[in-house]
Amino acid sequence: MLSFLTARQTGVHDPDRLRRAESTRRALSLELNHDRDVERIHGNGVNSIDIEVIERRYMLSGGSDGVIVIYDLENTSKKSHYTCKAVCTVGRSSHYVHKFSVETVQWYPYDTGMFLSSSFDKTMKVWDTETLKPAEVFQFEGNVYCHHMSPIARKHSLIAVGTTDPKVQLCDLKSGSRIHVLQGHRGEVLSVRWSTRYEHILATAGTDSRVRVWDVRRASGSLFSLDQHNGDESRTSSETVNTAHDGRVNGLCFSHDGLYLISTGTDNRMRLWNSATGQNTLVNYGKVTNESRKGVKFTVSRGCGPELVFVPCGSSVAVYSLHTGELVTMLRGHYNNVDCCEFHPDYQVTCVIVHWELIVGFIHKSVGAWTWSQSSNNA
Repeated sequence: MLSFLTARQTGVHDPDRLRRAESTRRALSLELNHDRDVERIHGNGVNSIDIEVIERRYMLSGGSDGVIVIYDLENTSKKSHYTCKAVCTVGRSSHYVHKFSVETVQWYPYDTGMFLSSSFDKTMKVWDTETLKPAEVFQFEGNVYCHHMSPIARKHSLIAVGTTDPKVQLCDLKSGSRIHVLQGHRGEVLSVRWSTRYEHILATAGTDSRVRVWDVRRASGSLFSLDQHNGDESRTSSETVNTAHDGRVNGLCFSHDGLYLISTGTDNRMRLWNSATGQNTLVNYGKVTNESRKGVKFTVSRGCGPELVFVPCGSSVAVYSLHTGELVTMLRGHYNNVDCCEFHPDYQVTCVIVHWELIVGFIHKSVGAWTWSQSSNNA
């Protein structure tokens, strides 16, 4: 690392190269953080978390008890051991609380004054953070498994919603109405994800073993359906034609640059796809245990080289190299199955993993004297 500092000082390397090298080093040396705890609010399983991108300080969590909590991740006490406190809660006593399990929570991408939640009570709610009251409520005919709002969109404010209905619902935040449906799936839609590169590109996955990629500006069907065999008829049967997995596809995530799409399925496989062509890159990740009947929420690192994928795997989190498929490490610390994880790029690297009422943080090992210390970087 000293060589990077010298090269940066002399102008041989640009600042991004040093930053990327240090981010990678930290990501590859994650260990359980025993000095950080999170206030216990949820009385049941935690299904979803999201860290806002404005200050990267506040974290949303949604649980099987219908409760939504906002945590402050910053160490304001400046003590080495501290507890992240809940700053506000939509609890069971609230008139506006979800009646059943909250499956997905998401901050509004451009402002911490608003966030979204969807639930098995067949609703998706748009919340005012200050009042903790819904500004808008979207009603659906079936349970809502997932929703996603584009993190980069400037020309639209669409929210994609996956439910027990095979049709993908598009809700317009500006008009407060459902404006369009995407038809093509033959089963429940378990995961929806907007591209991180093109604001009109959407990927969806469901119980029909298919992953479809859409351009929402087109009135016709999907652009293409991902084929795990890349059109090789000798390796397909009538049941597996144009299927991404041999089981339910319950997890999707785009790489940070949007060039690749990662999918997970109940066939215990994870696949990496070229998002422009739909080609299976055939990267072999080995067995990726996946027994979830609902969506799997995994994440990809940012600012690292190589890029890393953090995937819930039983009671641990498996960390893979995105492009080689190598299993880098297993993050252990839970006693039961992990439901979701999130990557915090600013603290390079904090990976927050959730199961039941526990929220556990993983932090890189202590760094050298030329960077900030563990206690002062609030990670």
